[in-house]
Parts: sequence; structure tokens; C-alpha cells
Amino acid sequence: MPKPPALHNSRRLLATFAGAAGLAALTLASACDPPRSRTQGQQAYQGQDPGQAYSAEGAGYDPNAAPGAQEPGQAPPVWQPGVMPGAREGSAAPDTAPPRAGAPRIVEATYRPEDDPRNSSPGGFDLARTRAPDDPADAARAAFGIETLYQLKSVSGPRWSPDGARALFTVTRHELAKGSSNRDIYMLTRSGEGGPSVRRMTRDEGSDGHPRWAPDGRSFLFTSSRGGTTQIWRMPIDGGDPERLSDVATGVADPEWVADGERVVFTSRVYPEYGADFKASEAAIEDRKRSPTQAHVADELLSRHWNFYKDGRRRHVFVLELESGEVTDLTPGDFDSPAFSTGGGGFALSPDGRELAFTSNRDPGSQRAWTTNKDVFVTPLDPAADHAAPLNLTGANPAFDGDPLYSPDGRYIAFRRQEVPAYEADRFRLAIYDRAQGTVKVLTEGFDNWVQSARWAPDSASMVFKAAEKGRTPLFRVALESGEIRGLALPSVHGYDVAPDGALGFSFSRVGEPVELFIADAAGADVQRVTGFNQAVASSHDIRPAEELWIDGPDGRKIHTFVVKPHGFKPGQRYPLILNVHGGPQSQWRDSLRGDWQVYPGAGYVVVFANPTGSIGYGQAFTDGIGRDWGGKVYEDLMAVTDHMVAQPYVDPARVGAMGWSYGGYMMNWFLGHTDRFKAIASMMGIYELTSFFGATEELWFAEADLGGPPWSGSKAYERWSPAESAGAFKTPTLVITGERDYRVPYTQSLQLFTALRRRDIPARLVVFPNDGHWPSHVKSMPLYYAAHLDWFHTYLGGPASKYSIDDILRGRAFTAD
Repeated sequence: MPKPPALHNSRRLLATFAGAAGLAALTLASACDPPRSRTQGQQAYQGQDPGQAYSAEGAGYDPNAAPGAQEPGQAPPVWQPGVMPGAREGSAAPDTAPPRAGAPRIVEATYRPEDDPRNSSPGGFDLARTRAPDDPADAARAAFGIETLYQLKSVSGPRWSPDGARALFTVTRHELAKGSSNRDIYMLTRSGEGGPSVRRMTRDEGSDGHPRWAPDGRSFLFTSSRGGTTQIWRMPIDGGDPERLSDVATGVADPEWVADGERVVFTSRVYPEYGADFKASEAAIEDRKRSPTQAHVADELLSRHWNFYKDGRRRHVFVLELESGEVTDLTPGDFDSPAFSTGGGGFALSPDGRELAFTSNRDPGSQRAWTTNKDVFVTPLDPAADHAAPLNLTGANPAFDGDPLYSPDGRYIAFRRQEVPAYEADRFRLAIYDRAQGTVKVLTEGFDNWVQSARWAPDSASMVFKAAEKGRTPLFRVALESGEIRGLALPSVHGYDVAPDGALGFSFSRVGEPVELFIADAAGADVQRVTGFNQAVASSHDIRPAEELWIDGPDGRKIHTFVVKPHGFKPGQRYPLILNVHGGPQSQWRDSLRGDWQVYPGAGYVVVFANPTGSIGYGQAFTDGIGRDWGGKVYEDLMAVTDHMVAQPYVDPARVGAMGWSYGGYMMNWFLGHTDRFKAIASMMGIYELTSFFGATEELWFAEADLGGPPWSGSKAYERWSPAESAGAFKTPTLVITGERDYRVPYTQSLQLFTALRRRDIPARLVVFPNDGHWPSHVKSMPLYYAAHLDWFHTYLGGPASKYSIDDILRGRAFTAD
């Protein structure tokens, strides 16, 4: 099913290198399942997925609301004109050279997981520790419920200061009764008399985020919605009132400092014909709102994306001169430059402040809906330069290139690369562009899993990258010259950054432990936890741990599976079982705290999460195995997992249900026509009828790659794997959930499913969120999502009913202010 864009095109793992001062982060997301992030459609889904308690910068992408150093006295390491840092005096720092003809240089390197260091170090914080599912201490704590999920805080990854003495990060709190969230900025001081310390820097009802250190380390900029539209603000690290830096009528996103400290670069969605005349764009937007005639008009495909219509607006990069207030459009034209990404970013600045690199798809018109061909472009930051014809560095590759990131010495631009055109689930490689030579080198060809994000090491001789691997996202280091890849001593990370001395700062959680912030040395050893925002909830509530199984599948395939046993679990007792299928489909369940993994075990269910064929993190061949086979090997793997679980002495074989989101919802719909072993099913944002799905989704590259072309191309997959073809065999009671603004999997797919179920007199319930897209609002809509599931499974599997009634939630009476 269409993947959440998570990594490029906007469906799957969408990761984007968004870097400043040589340290840019890449985020990923996926379109069809709940966790992914992509760039363009390139996996754009990896931002926050339903059921995911934590995200780097809050909930999903909102195109209509802009998202959103150095110790005092020490000068930042910036380029001098014509001099490259670290180079001999007088050596030239050339502008980026045009690409040379020929294939990229491949660094031959073989990665062997068995050579990885262990996930613990003497005296360090043990991130890999385990707990028994029947620990009496857990049973004595309160069960995890819907309200517990919203008591947990979301902690982002850190951003190190230029001298590495401090780091900025964000903390998001939720108010269930109000259906609102608030994000504030905190500062970690790495060392002091009592060790690391944390201080709250912002305190406002508006959402504050995206903190970025000024080059001199004395202050930081951030985005804030205080006062209405999201704008850029600056605050000194010693405290005091923040100062507003921008007045952009269309709002701002992703601001980054230029190295001189006198300019800021940011993105905004504008009408391209008006460029930096934001008042003109604002007037056009307001005119449309006031007009008695309301309509969306399009001449090309991809005129709507995820959950919004473009209506002629494009995302551009602008540079703001702080002294004069002058703003220049650096990426003019009728293109999204940088390309759409649920993770934001998509551009980087050279360390000397003279050049901008950005990701864009310049293919003609509607072709952008079926190609994943994004490229890395560069253009001068000089306002007087001609920005209409940027230099394309990766035009020789017809597949995805994006998420640029300059090396600290300015010699290279790193980027993520795919090699199979129009296939968003191709393996993401890490590559570098030599700015002087105009050549490309692929660093991770021997690494058989997806590179999701990367950071430069301070000496520009290696990079630290995050990758999907066996249900986790660990860090690796790759050397530029030799291509040697070594795993760091961390089991997994969420957001992360590399300090000027090579030390690591990162956020971490696992299934049974909420997210916190940690620091470690450059090898990932000597880990220290530096925050405890969720300690009180973890101490008072039973946050269930997961067990891992490798279950035998058909043809000898092993299926990596996480099992979460219920609160108060006692050997010898039997419990109802829920099988939860992930979306993507090229994604993975990973070892991280999620709402789905806690709310249902808190209500007495065994919940099982399998990574079947098509999942990432088990080699590209395993990922590719789902192509044109949506209901084949994946279904067989999931049946093998169900067989194994039903045979366990703690599972009641008469009370087994299943649920899934996006592609997981598709699999629920496939289950309906091919097995009656489940007593209840919950299908969320699922594909039901493949031909009509193709005609209504936006990112056509997904369907064409996974199903063998458009429906008229002769592909038999549309009929062979369409759940609607088996509607005559449906028997299972089904909960159906969708969002009216879901343009990835249009909500009409769920309406067709609900119609078929009720026309056949099969018990079914339809829940439609009118204001939500592929991912319902975490704090406004997801509480109802959990309550609806608890009630459905209560009716058919015998667990307890939801503590909060559906009617009370809809009438705003379910949750109290306390």
C-alpha cells in the first residue's frame, strides 16, 4: 500500500538530511504504515505514526502551519573567503564543480553484523537490559491505559553547540482534556559540579521548536507559533525575553543560521510568481478564502499530497538579512525546492556561507507523480546571483538523490541515493560528492540495509549514520577513504547528533521504556542518561516489555517477531491475542515505545508484532520480496506467526483478533476473504480495491512499482491481490477507521469496505475522522482510536471495555482537566 512517504517520495522511510554547519539530520517516515518518513514521496512517512508516542518535533506534517555553536567568547570555525578549513594557508576553496561524466566510484566494503561490539560497556548505562514479563514489581504497578500514554512526554534528539559544551532539545507535553500539545526548548549542559544538568529555556502556550545554535554559541534561533503564524525567534543562552527575527506572512519552517551569523535561511510555501513578496502570496491566499466559489483546480497530477492541496503554492528556500530585513528567494520557479518531505529540511548550507544545496524534482509536470527522480542542486547564497538555473549535481542518476549535507571542511556534500528508478523501496545508500573534482563516491554499497540519516564526524574523515536493522535503528561509522563500516555500541537510537569532539547525544526508548535523552562517547560507550522526564510515569505504571522470537516461516524464512504480554501476566493462564500488522509495506516494527504496544496489553491482551517479507532491516532481497505479491509470502508469514502464537500455553486459541494500519489495513482486508480464524478485525486506512486505489492516490510511483505498472499495462496484480475480489467470502466482524483528508489511501477505500461488510450483514463499525489524513491527530483523534479498538475487541475477544465511552469522547466529556 502506499507507504507513508518514509523516505523519498513521500511514502516510506522518508529521511532527510537537514544540516547546518555541517551537521544535518535526516528523518524518515513511511506512507502506508504508521511509522515512516520520506522525502518527496520517498518515504515520507517516518515522522510520527499513529500509536507512536514520541517524535522528534511533534506530530505529523501540517503544510498550512509552518513547523516547525560555540561557547561565548570563542569564534566559530568558519571558512574565510578562498580558504578551506584545515587546508594549507593560501590553498583555494573552489566552488562546487559540475559533475563529471561516468559512473560513481563504489567503495567496496562488506558489513558483518557479527563483528559489532556488544550493546553494553563497563560502568555505562545498560540500554540492552531486559525484564521478565511476569515480574511481580510490574504487576504491582498501575495498568497502562489511554490516559497513561498522554502523561508521557516526547523528547527530541539533541543539537550540540559549536563547542560541544551544551545541547538543545525539545520536550512535548499533551493535555488530553483539551486535545492539545505544547512543545518547549530545553538546554543540556554537558558537565558541571554535579555532572550534566538540564534547564528549560522557553515557556509559552505557543509551540516552540527547531532550535539552532548561533555560530558564536551565545544564542539560538527557534520557531514559535506565539503571536499567530509560525516565525523565527532568537534567545540568548543566559535567558531573557526572546526576540522575533521574521515577519513572513506565509509562515516559516526549517530555519538555519548562515555561518556569518548575519543571515538566516528558511523555507515557506508561497505562490512562485510572487517569490519573496510574502504579502502578495498572503493576499492571494486570503482572496481564495473569501471567494464565494471554493474549488481546487489542477492541470497536473500530484496537485494534492498527503493531506493538503497545493493550489499553486510551492515550497521555496529564502535567505533573510537580519540587519536590513531583506529577503531573497533562492529557489525560484514552479517547483517544490526543496522537495516535499514530512520530515522537513531537504537543504543544507556550505560552511563558508556561500552556497545552498537542496533537493528537488525538476521532471516535467505530471511526471513527478510517477518518478522518484529527485536530485541535489546547488546555488549561490549571494542575493545578486542568478538562482533560476541551479547546478544539478546528480542528474546522471535517474533515481532518488537527496538530503544533502556539507562536510565540516567544505570538501564534500553527502547525500542519500537510490539506484532503481521509480522504486521508493530501493536500498538507500550513503554517497559523497567531491566539490572540487565533481565526482561521486558511494560509501555503503556493501551495507545491505537502508541508511536513514547521517552526521559528519568533526574531522570530515568519516560519517555516523543510522540504519534500519532487525527491528532497531542502530548507529554505524563509515570511513570515507577505506569504506570500512563499524557498528557503534548502541542497540538503537531515535534522534541523534555528533558533538565537535565526536561525542554522541541521542534520544532512546524501547518497547518497555519511555524516551529519554542520553550521551555517550564517540564509540557509543560510557552511556549516561541525562533526563528523567518520564521517570514518574515509568515508576507508577506497568510499561510492558517485549520478548523477541524468530519464528519458522514457509520455505525456511525466519520471521522476527515481538511479543508483548499483558499486565499482570501469570504463566498457566490463557489470554486473548491480537496480531498487529505494520504498514509501508516496506517498513519495520521496531523496539520502541508505542501506544498500540501498551494500551492493549494494559487491558489484558497478548499483542504480537511481526516483521514479515517486505520489511526493512533484513537485507534488500527480503524487502523486495513483497513486490507484486502483496497477499502472497506476507500472508503466509503472518499465518505462520499466528500458528506459532496460538500454540503457546498462554494464548486462548478461541480469542484471536487482528489489526493493521495502511498496508496493515490492506492485509486485514485480505484476511477477510482468505481466513476465518480471527474473531475480530480492525482495518485502519487500508487499501480495499486496487484499481480504484490507483486512480485516487497521489504518489503513483508506489503503486506502479509494487503492482507492476498502471492497471492498463497488463499487470494481473490489480485483480489478483485486490481484497474486493473476495468480498463474497467475508465473515469476520470488522472495525473500519479512516480520515477524510487521507490522500495517500483515500477514505473511499474504507467506505467501499464498510459497504461490502454491511451489505453482507456482517457486524461492522465505521469511524471517519473528518480533519485527519493518513495519521490522525495524536492528541485530538487517537484517544478515540484506542477506545474504539478496546470496545471492538471487548465485544468479540472478551477483554475489558474502554474506560471512556465513544459518545463521551465525541461530546468532550470523557477526559477531565486533572
